[in-house]
Amino acid sequence: MDVKFNNRDPVYVQVIRHFKEQIAKGFFAPGHVIPSRRELANQLKINPNTVQRAYKEMEEQKLIYTEGNMPSCITKDEAVLKSVREELITEAVQVFISSIKSINAPLPEIMELVQKKYEEAEQRDWSKKC
Repeated sequence: MDVKFNNRDPVYVQVIRHFKEQIAKGFFAPGHVIPSRRELANQLKINPNTVQRAYKEMEEQKLIYTEGNMPSCITKDEAVLKSVREELITEAVQVFISSIKSINAPLPEIMELVQKKYEEAEQRDWSKKC
């Protein structure tokens, strides 16, 4: 697991964000077993208490669940999984809107350009796979 930490946000928040991104991308499927708290702390070279805090928060958000002494797993709750994806998309859109509002571009022009750039990015991604 590779996480690039920044100095702005608490590390446990960044760990949660990483899990949310992996869930949204489909890398962590519903029911996927995740590393133990100690394993993840060792992998990321962070304090086990930080991982414990991230896991506790993810359990409260119902992103992961732990049954007894079994390993923790990604939720199977489709509503939670959908909300994670929507949350990340909404955050990205809000950042975009904040940055674009200052130039007073008309919405149709923005939407056309967004669609064009999105399709170009998809084309680049597809050609990299070939």
